[in-house]
Amino acid sequence: MSVGRTFRGTPLDDLTARARIREAAREQFTEHGFERATIRGIAAAAGVSPGLVRHHFGSKQELRDAVDAHVLQEIHRLGAEIARDGDRGDLGPSIVSRTAIRPYQGYLARALVDRSPIIATMFDQLVDVTEPWIAWADADRGDPPVVDRRTRAAVLNAMALGVPLLHAHLSRVLGVDVFSPEGDRLIALALLDLYSHALLSPELAASARAGLEAGTPEPAG
Repeated sequence: MSVGRTFRGTPLDDLTARARIREAAREQFTEHGFERATIRGIAAAAGVSPGLVRHHFGSKQELRDAVDAHVLQEIHRLGAEIARDGDRGDLGPSIVSRTAIRPYQGYLARALVDRSPIIATMFDQLVDVTEPWIAWADADRGDPPVVDRRTRAAVLNAMALGVPLLHAHLSRVLGVDVFSPEGDRLIALALLDLYSHALLSPELAASARAGLEAGTPEPAG
């Protein structure tokens, strides 16, 4: 074993152990939820002692904070990669990003159920990342948008988060685990179809908006 090699004062072997513990914690939190997951179980999954887990992270809450921060960092990084691909007019390389983000889908689904603080932070960041995409699409529109860009970005992300939240139901209906490579590919193809083909014609959308406006009650005086 090498001795003396450090990164910002931390032994490289410790950095490897820290990452291993963090990944084991993510898997344990995904499978059991935060409340039921234990330091002992996380240590066993990581192949280390409970004492080493506490040495690196202090408590289970601090460990979850570290997992949350890592998941957010990865989602932000992958979102930026996809945005750059979109700017270049080629989303082919983004397939790699979808593969990279797959391990975090189950964690996000559990975080939604557990009401983890990660969801509020992640949702805000996803909206920030999505807004430029909405602007990009608006540039090619023939009709002006009715709703502001941020509202549309927020609604779009709320719909997208329904996939990991409803993964059990989607998997049952589709006959394949949507967290598996095959299921993820099927979801991606379905989303591409939905995104690239309008569900309503501009005329039908205009009539629906007129109906909504006609049915909107007058504000109370």
